[in-house]
Amino acid sequence: MDFGRAFSYAFEDSEWLKKVGIAALVFLIPIVGPIILAGWGLEIMRRIIKDDPTPLPDWSNFGGFVGTGFKAVVVQLAYGLPVLLVLGCGSLVNTGLVFAVGESNPDLAGTASSLVMLCIICLGTLLGLLVALLVPPALGNLVANDGQLGAAFRFKEVFGLLRSAIGPYLISIILTALLGSILAPIGSLVCGFGILAVAAYMQVVSNHLFGQAYKQASANLPTA
Repeated sequence: MDFGRAFSYAFEDSEWLKKVGIAALVFLIPIVGPIILAGWGLEIMRRIIKDDPTPLPDWSNFGGFVGTGFKAVVVQLAYGLPVLLVLGCGSLVNTGLVFAVGESNPDLAGTASSLVMLCIICLGTLLGLLVALLVPPALGNLVANDGQLGAAFRFKEVFGLLRSAIGPYLISIILTALLGSILAPIGSLVCGFGILAVAAYMQVVSNHLFGQAYKQASANLPTA
């Protein structure tokens, strides 16, 4: 993978300032802004996967970005549902345990509650990491199959893609997180707008990385 190009890709477009600037402003649109920005980012991923030499997407296909971004949200919510269920059910069990034992033996209830919460946190963290790894190949399958939502839920394919390039996917997630932690404080100093610009730039970098990871995963599948 060419990690360096993911960071320089935006600047290869002669109109990068205009396009990234519009992306930053779109983020301000209530509720749908982040959805539209996600759709714009997925178009970048599609171009990387398809070896499309066209630079950053312009904003002429605004409606298309809304549709693609909405599909991305559906995929993320669906994959994140097990984590929410574990946390929700665990909290209910913990609350029931405290009520059942608390009055007769407060010390035992406190100890049991702490153990239950520790188990919930550990399981939720493991599931959250798995979801974070599965969502990028699922979204890659979505855009590689011309936006077919069902492609993101071909679980055998998605797991196969992750297994065949788990290293690139994991590195991409780590690099994205590190970049965000570095740029976010800097962006917050620029009158608030800097944070929006950082969010737009992060869409470019993360989707470029995940597009590259998907290509490598697809290439590795026959021998995986």
